[in-house]
Amino acid sequence: MSSKMTRRTMIGGSLSAAAAMSLPLPAQAHGGRRSDEAATRYGRVRGRREDGIVKFLGVPYATPPLGRLRFQAPKPPARWSGVRDAVDFPNPAFQVAGGEMGTGRMPAPSEDCLYLNIWTPAADGRRRPVMFYNHGGGYMIGSGSATGQDGTHLAQLYDVVVVESNHRLGLLGYLFLGDLAHGDYAANAGMLDILGALRWTSENIDNFGGDPDNIMVWGESGGGAKTAAIYTMPAAARLFHKASIESAAPLRFPTRDGATARAQRTLELLGLTRADIPRLHEIPAARLLEIQQSEAANGVAPWGDPGPLPGFGAFVDGRVIPRHPFADGAASFSAGKPLMVGTCRDETVFFSLFGPPDIFNIDEAGLRTNLSSTYQGAELDRIIATFRHSRPAATPAQLYFAITTSPIWRDAIKIAEATAAQRAAPAYMYQLAYPDPTLVPGTNFPLGSPHASDINLKFANTGAGALPGQRATARHMSALWAGFARHGRPTAPDVPRWPAYTTKDRATMWLDAECRIVKDPDREERRYWK
Repeated sequence: MSSKMTRRTMIGGSLSAAAAMSLPLPAQAHGGRRSDEAATRYGRVRGRREDGIVKFLGVPYATPPLGRLRFQAPKPPARWSGVRDAVDFPNPAFQVAGGEMGTGRMPAPSEDCLYLNIWTPAADGRRRPVMFYNHGGGYMIGSGSATGQDGTHLAQLYDVVVVESNHRLGLLGYLFLGDLAHGDYAANAGMLDILGALRWTSENIDNFGGDPDNIMVWGESGGGAKTAAIYTMPAAARLFHKASIESAAPLRFPTRDGATARAQRTLELLGLTRADIPRLHEIPAARLLEIQQSEAANGVAPWGDPGPLPGFGAFVDGRVIPRHPFADGAASFSAGKPLMVGTCRDETVFFSLFGPPDIFNIDEAGLRTNLSSTYQGAELDRIIATFRHSRPAATPAQLYFAITTSPIWRDAIKIAEATAAQRAAPAYMYQLAYPDPTLVPGTNFPLGSPHASDINLKFANTGAGALPGQRATARHMSALWAGFARHGRPTAPDVPRWPAYTTKDRATMWLDAECRIVKDPDREERRYWK
């Protein structure tokens, strides 16, 4: 697998991130002691009570998108009689198997994937904050059942309800046929799945102890891009009340023309013409996945600036997603919704963990060589000089990761600025800066705070073997996120007051074992991008 392919398929993948960084995870309990039930619009479900909460696992929110429904918008689930068991994790969306697939926690990937999981203190009449999480994986992999993002501890510790959905990914979620053929072909079907799960949550969560008038949408990496898409979908505006975009800064999405070009290319690879489009319903999903994988290295990452032939992911289709998320300011229909946005301090360290460790040992010449594919000549000299002045003690490898991480932070700032400019709701910026001292295998380079290292921390899933600094950071981070879900402002014990972001002060929460507020962190680097 190429390095480019690895980055695209692994981004935001809590499954492999946890394994790569040896983060401790909570044990999976089996066999609840007694069951709890709740009503939905479609029938009753029975969950299992364990770990002091109730878990409803594999609740259907839509009809399985099979056969003729393969490329259509999701349909409501069929009603059922009696009580349906919701005690086992559901099928992940069809994808390349890996990570936790096959460990027994969840079944194999399948097209029959439109289910969600709920972790709640009780299926009672109380109205608790709802934390609706979008899993990462760059629109290609991932699951709402991954261990690192298990909602048990958030529900236990903070009296909140956690909801996570599975939804169509990759080609099956984002192949756009609407401009190539007549028929019922949806644009952004994968995002419509998430919209369907969010609508189901709004309509049913009061029966699971949640408050439909206090729903937070959040997500990391690819899940952050999905959250930005939700923020930009008019049909979602009434269904959520605050959001958190984490380790993703999608200012722009690919265009409808780009999505159509990708669909045309897909037909060519399958040996089909436009007249053959109805046959796409009959082609085995495994064959479609082969095409997706063979082409993944040829399209730009779907959460980045659009190229002429983008990858599979959310795109501006003109109706479901009518505009770019933040390139032209924040959407007016989402004004008034508080927003958190931020990154990990050492994001791009993650993407080098799956190849040879050479990059972690580079010298000055290696720094210039590795940056030269992006920056040349005077520009290369200028960016190295700027970051060396900003971080005088940094090694060449540390400078490399700081420089390659900084565009993500730059665009996160633009999102906060766009939200603050509306003067309708606060934006809160953060950096996860916990310096994990664990060494990258085969090097003397400490992990720091790489991409995906926030997942276990914000879910309070560090486990008994975590370092004291990890446990303290997890305690702060999970409490702040739960506080934001409850109040619309991130508050937690033993943490400084977190001011809203403004272009005057640029107050940013520095998340660590000891949290602090930093005004305009890395100012020289931010001004470089200006």
